[in-house]
Amino acid sequence: MKRIFLFLLTNLAVMLVMSIVLSLLGVNRMLYGSGLNLGSLMVFSLVVGFTGSIISLLMSKPMAKWSTGARVIEQPVNSTEQWLLNTVHQLAQRAGIGMPEVAVYDGEANAFATGAFKNSALVAVSTGLLEGMTKEEVEAVLGHEVAHIANGDMVTMTLIQGVVNTFVVFLSRLVGFVVDRVLLRSNNERSSGVGYMVTVFVCEIVFGIAASMIVAWFSRQREFRADAGSAQLLGSRTPMIHALARLGGLEPGELPKSLAAAGISDTPGFTALFSSHPPIEERIAALQGVK
Repeated sequence: MKRIFLFLLTNLAVMLVMSIVLSLLGVNRMLYGSGLNLGSLMVFSLVVGFTGSIISLLMSKPMAKWSTGARVIEQPVNSTEQWLLNTVHQLAQRAGIGMPEVAVYDGEANAFATGAFKNSALVAVSTGLLEGMTKEEVEAVLGHEVAHIANGDMVTMTLIQGVVNTFVVFLSRLVGFVVDRVLLRSNNERSSGVGYMVTVFVCEIVFGIAASMIVAWFSRQREFRADAGSAQLLGSRTPMIHALARLGGLEPGELPKSLAAAGISDTPGFTALFSSHPPIEERIAALQGVK
């Protein structure tokens, strides 16, 4: 669950804050009119729903550097850093994208890629990953991250999150209107009552949790594609299979919540429905062509 939590919480927080602010500004009265204005509500839902996702996307790279303490390699200080730069450069060329920034951060075995644009992304690896894997395995992990960038996964996840956010906002207010007018029999036709506000707040949390399952499912599918992308970039599926097998025996490094879904591996959550990464065994089986 922790893999998808950062992105979800950021968007949920932005939605709740925007909802409160817009309510204080009287936007809810505009939505009500002489009844619930569905057209205005849909526009309102789109604005609120996509704002959190877009903000998260645009801030993803600086937030990643800050939250992990990642140091971007500008001038390599040793042969390992030089090798990292050369390897990412070669993989980026094969993938047809601009050279990403390459960074190293202290921590257990993990890696991630992030950024709003394909040609100005960031690839970061942990010291634990570099110490616990062979160069061939690290190259496979780097290929996985470069494949994420080439596939436009950050933008795709932003769009998916924006869509589900929109439905969360729309349905929450629709349910709130029904509860306020039908169940609580509010007689105020020009504004929302307390029942409406409480119902909307609760529904945004409940629907937001349900929506996270949808986002997590899409996230798991992109991991399979990135694994296959690494195999394609390296010309063989063997290095990625070995890297995944190695990850299965290492303690995965925990990333900040906002970067959890961007990592190379995940620790098991309390339910697979909320996991942003498939089990290692399923990823290896997919690469081996086992259904």
